[in-house]
Amino acid sequence: MKIPFLDLKKMDGELKNALKSKFEAMLEKGIFSGGEEVQAFESNITNYLHSPFSISCANGTDALELALRALEIGAGDEVIIPAITWVSTAEVVVMVGATPIFWDTDENGLLAADWEEAISPKTKAVIPVHLYGKMVDMEKLMKKARYHKLLVIEDGAQSFGSFQHGKAAGTFGDVGCLSFYPTKNLGALGEAGMCLCKDQQVNERLKLLLNHGQVVRDNHEIVGKNSRIDSIQAGFLNVFFDQFPSNQAIRKKYAKMYIDGLSVIDEMKLPLDILDEDHNAHLLVIQTDRRDELKNFLLQSGIGTAIHYPHILPDMKPFRSKGEFKNSRNLSQRGLSLPLNPWMKEEEIEFVIAKIKKFFLTGD
Repeated sequence: MKIPFLDLKKMDGELKNALKSKFEAMLEKGIFSGGEEVQAFESNITNYLHSPFSISCANGTDALELALRALEIGAGDEVIIPAITWVSTAEVVVMVGATPIFWDTDENGLLAADWEEAISPKTKAVIPVHLYGKMVDMEKLMKKARYHKLLVIEDGAQSFGSFQHGKAAGTFGDVGCLSFYPTKNLGALGEAGMCLCKDQQVNERLKLLLNHGQVVRDNHEIVGKNSRIDSIQAGFLNVFFDQFPSNQAIRKKYAKMYIDGLSVIDEMKLPLDILDEDHNAHLLVIQTDRRDELKNFLLQSGIGTAIHYPHILPDMKPFRSKGEFKNSRNLSQRGLSLPLNPWMKEEEIEFVIAKIKKFFLTGD
């Protein structure tokens, strides 16, 4: 049995036909920038997440950059971010001229609760990252941020569909940033992203920034960029959105199979909170001291896995920073993502479980 980490070709025929029909319909209308599909997509997200404003853009990285610029964060400012995350979180801070201040995470990769110790007179914002789809405790973080008069930008690229006390990831902070990259729980067939906010002025500034700073064509009020969402991707996302609830149910079912099946292995740390409401089961990351050995064993058994992420940001050349970052570094060396997506079959999950048990329990 061959089980890739993720194979988008395995989408069911009904879904593929729906996507083809959407593409044909959009070709007939000939509207490929803006239009009703973009409006419908933003409306779908607004209603589902209960976000006052949902502003679509070209991709998740742009969403983070637009958020920083809309909140006027730039040269001379410091922004606190976790030491382990996808590079975009740090990249955009540097791009706007600010300085990323890295802080360690807890054992699961979420910004450590003592992040306040990183605050300096130059600190203007903090970016909590809902890593693997698991939310940071946002009520506690927001309370601390407001006390210190800091802006909060939520990096919710991996957490669409996660809720904390009934409130969606991305709707706690001043701006929440989403990614709809194809591998995400709600993914397009290309690049797409979104900013969420509740302030009317921030909403208007975001809209200006992503469209060359213009209110109407040729009337440019500020320096912006071209970060409009592709209308075809918005159309595809509207199709995927209809299947999102059922796909999430499948993810959770498979995640439970993994947790139940692998709980007998003492040498492995499981993400037991993956079944909670504040985790959307985007990635199922186990931790073991034998990570690389296990990864090679599973590959030889025809099973694809992934490492999110093999290096912490402070160790990378563009962001070199001193610090121990014990938990983040430990996760980068021990974490392994197992295949988990709604296009898998139960027997594939069972096969992965059986192989992992064989590795740890029989010594084969």
